[in-house]
Amino acid sequence: MLQIEKVHTFYGHIEALRGVDMEVKTGEIVTLIGSNGAGKSTLLMTVCGTPQASLGRVIFDGRDITHEPTHQIMRSGIAQAPEGRRIFPRMTVLENLQMGALVGDPANFAEDIEKVLAIFPILRQRQGQRGGTLSGGEQQMLAIARALMSRPRLLLLDEPSLGLAPMIVRQIFQIIREINERTGTTILLVEQNAYHALRLAHRGYVLVNGAITLTGTGSQLLANREVRAAYLEGGH
Repeated sequence: MLQIEKVHTFYGHIEALRGVDMEVKTGEIVTLIGSNGAGKSTLLMTVCGTPQASLGRVIFDGRDITHEPTHQIMRSGIAQAPEGRRIFPRMTVLENLQMGALVGDPANFAEDIEKVLAIFPILRQRQGQRGGTLSGGEQQMLAIARALMSRPRLLLLDEPSLGLAPMIVRQIFQIIREINERTGTTILLVEQNAYHALRLAHRGYVLVNGAITLTGTGSQLLANREVRAAYLEGGH
């Protein structure tokens, strides 16, 4: 579904991605792990067209989207729940979900909102509540639910566990698994919590200083000595 071929991305003169090659197949959960500043979020933003890759190609569903504008990429079947959630704090939960549906077909709204509220029942109870008054975990659920409202074939999740308590982290990862299994949505997950991410993922990649250094199944990377030493030692 998604192919990233020898992609280089720059911020001015700083090279953030250095010849990245990745593949995400239909129906998979693929995770990208790495330390702060490795380029994980930049890769997701490059897929979305902001910034655009300076070299290489981003291919989605057989079409080269490397230099397409972001709004066009989003309408092609990609949605993102960004790092830090970035919900609309003064809007209600329902209004946030309506914003997520703007690139979709209005005729599907009632059906789609019922689907996301079935996945996130707490949001059903909070529909009239302002987003900014939700807990951190509820805001993360809202960010993911908002992305799902566009019926994406590829869902990009950027650090969904960031700043959440361990119990809520486990809940969020269970929801991600449920989304994949229930809807068949393909997921590319960027995550610092390597243990939970690799347990969840079908396959994974390790990004170091803007370059892919390791790849394998989730279980293979969990067992890898380098991965364990860099990302897993000292507890989960």
